[in-house]
Amino acid sequence: MSAHSGSGPRRRQTDADFVLDTRSLGRAPGSMRQVHRVVTAPEKIGLDLIAIPAGAEIDLDLTLQAVSEGVLVTGAVSAPIEGECSRCLEPFTDRLDMSITELFAYPDSATEQTTEEDEIHRLVDDMIDIEPVVVDAAGLELPLQPLCEPDCAGLCSECGVRMAIAGPDHTHEILDPRWAGLANFASETAGTGVSDARSDVDRSSLADRNGSAGSKTEEK
Repeated sequence: MSAHSGSGPRRRQTDADFVLDTRSLGRAPGSMRQVHRVVTAPEKIGLDLIAIPAGAEIDLDLTLQAVSEGVLVTGAVSAPIEGECSRCLEPFTDRLDMSITELFAYPDSATEQTTEEDEIHRLVDDMIDIEPVVVDAAGLELPLQPLCEPDCAGLCSECGVRMAIAGPDHTHEILDPRWAGLANFASETAGTGVSDARSDVDRSSLADRNGSAGSKTEEK
């Protein structure tokens, strides 16, 4: 992302928020200036599942150094982040700490003349806008599949409950589908007593038949 783009009229930038004035730095190679500033994120910065939320305070602790081709910006950026765990889908918060290193080329410098507009950032009226640098750095630093905890166990594949609250004893009996019908039948008959009653009737009938058969034998 370039520091500026488009062919329309350009509004003059001022030293505020992400924009830094370099005039007090001068252009003598080696001159340095420290900048500490807290800015507000104008919009969500990051990825779909995890990002610096709009309105969050971003802490900038930077060093501006004049070099032969431009101004080198180095330092640390810190901000709160909000995300959704890619395993258990629960929201969580954390903090993002990252380092940035970016060269802003002087107008008409060799670097400016030999690079495409989107290849390197440039000074505009002695101002540098580091918002695109922070946006790009956050996109690279944040994980594509964020986790609420490094060892998040995710969701139960059978019932969808979070394993973090289900406990280590949470299990499901996996039954071979070939025996599922028989298991259901056994459960239903056990609950109604049908099997026991039927067995008693069968035993009584068998006894009667045996008794009748014995009587006929004696008569002969």
